[in-house]
Amino acid sequence: MNRCIAILNGGGDCPGLNGVIRGVVRAAVLQRGWRVLGIEDGFDGLTDGPRCRELDLQSVRGILPRGGTILGTSNRGNPFRYPVTDEDGEVMLTDVSQRVVENFRRLGVDALIAVGGDGTLKIARRLSHLGIPVIGVPKTIDNDLQETDVTFGYNTAVGIVTEALDRLQTTAESHHRVMVVEVMGRDAGWIALESGIAGSAEVILLPEIPFDLDLVCEHIMRRRQEGSRFSIVVVAEGAFPKGGHKIVQASAVETHGLERLGGIGHFVAREIGQRKGLETRVVVLGHTQRGGTPSPFDRILASRFGVRAVELIEKEEFGHMVALRGRNVVSVPIDHAVNGQNLVDPDGNLVWTAEQLGIMLGR
Repeated sequence: MNRCIAILNGGGDCPGLNGVIRGVVRAAVLQRGWRVLGIEDGFDGLTDGPRCRELDLQSVRGILPRGGTILGTSNRGNPFRYPVTDEDGEVMLTDVSQRVVENFRRLGVDALIAVGGDGTLKIARRLSHLGIPVIGVPKTIDNDLQETDVTFGYNTAVGIVTEALDRLQTTAESHHRVMVVEVMGRDAGWIALESGIAGSAEVILLPEIPFDLDLVCEHIMRRRQEGSRFSIVVVAEGAFPKGGHKIVQASAVETHGLERLGGIGHFVAREIGQRKGLETRVVVLGHTQRGGTPSPFDRILASRFGVRAVELIEKEEFGHMVALRGRNVVSVPIDHAVNGQNLVDPDGNLVWTAEQLGIMLGR
């Protein structure tokens, strides 16, 4: 049966998004003779317009190694809480989901593939309850989605941070400095933990383990006494000290969505410098972790996710998400995937490994 399907990216960009798009188009067009529409700028493309374009084999040629997404994305386009300016200039969060449903039906497509993290998939789940046939594809740099062993983009981010740590080792050693590297990780510290282990960090601070600054300083001073006059500290953006709280640059109200974190790296560096009189520097990797060429692992995983998503449409397994379990790509209910987060276990094997290696985790 000839079908027409649509795909959109929600939330932040991520290495591998183009791989998913390419996988969907090639599996749908080459193997099934279907049409594929690309929705532009996430759910905004269904809220306004709709805004979309047809994706054929030519349009996805050469995009596998490209970072970002050819469709554009948005992390502020929640149709259930959409910012609308009223006559007085006040911004009101309004439910425009019915407009999304109407625009979807106007396109005449049979199913929607939503590629995104926790927020995007929660929106997709609610739209499915309104009658839109939805398939989810998990995407998050933080690797914090349940029901999948790993999300695409995460492997690339860990590689980027590890390379940065390798480069910072030499300059930190040359100047006998403490280098504090702030990385992504709102609630889950996977990037900080794995890149910190791979990049030979001396201290790793995670959102899951509130840290004791006294212990961190003691560890750094002990290293200096033993002859190591420099230290690398990796801190996730969502980490915070015992009895403290996450450092926020902009509130959820100001951003009309999630609060914007940032600043914990500067806080930690300042405290270490003031308490111990050490020269400290801060490197905030920020969006560098999101950009550039995806790793081979992420290219393959993204391709597998895209192909499997098309198969789920063919089987009409709507309301489900593709997921990696061991070596296999399987189907799981979206409800299960967004019912909690995949967080670092403070008593798990990876944390234990880090501490056995002599890495300080602030406890």
